[in-house]
Amino acid sequence: MPETIWAACKGLEAVGTFSNICHQMEGEAPTWRKWYSEGEPEVADMPKSVKDISLFHRILLLRAMRPDRLINALKQFVRENMGNDYVEQQAFDMSQTYTEMNVQTPIFFVLFPGVDPTPDVEKIGIEMGKTIADKTFINISMGQGQEEYAI
Repeated sequence: MPETIWAACKGLEAVGTFSNICHQMEGEAPTWRKWYSEGEPEVADMPKSVKDISLFHRILLLRAMRPDRLINALKQFVRENMGNDYVEQQAFDMSQTYTEMNVQTPIFFVLFPGVDPTPDVEKIGIEMGKTIADKTFINISMGQGQEEYAI
C-alpha cells in the first residue's frame, strides 16, 4: 500500500467507526490486501473487521484507500438513498422538449464535445413543416456577434 494511502487510513482513525482501522488492517493483512486489489472493491466482500459498516462508511474507506472507485460507490449511495432517477438520466427526447417550447419559451442548447442536437431539431422541424430551405427554420449558433440576429 502506498505511503499516501496509509496516511489517509491513519486519518480515518479520527472517525469513531474506524478508530482502530490500522491495527485491524495489520491483523487481517491478507483479507485487506485481497479487498484492496479487487477490481470493484465498492461491491466486494469487506474484511471481517469492517464487514458490517454502513455504505456511508464504506465510501469513507474507499475515499482513503481506493479513490479511483469513489464515483461508483457514490452512485450506489445516491441510488439507495434517493432513487435511480438521480443517477441514471433518461435519454433526451426532442419531441417531448418541443411540446414545452413556444414563441415566449425558446430552447437553448449548451453543448459539449461529442453532442450535437442539430439532427433531432431538424427532424422535428421537418415534421412541423419547417425547413432551412424554405427559410421557416433558422438554426443560430450563439457565438460572439450573434446577439442581434438571435433577437
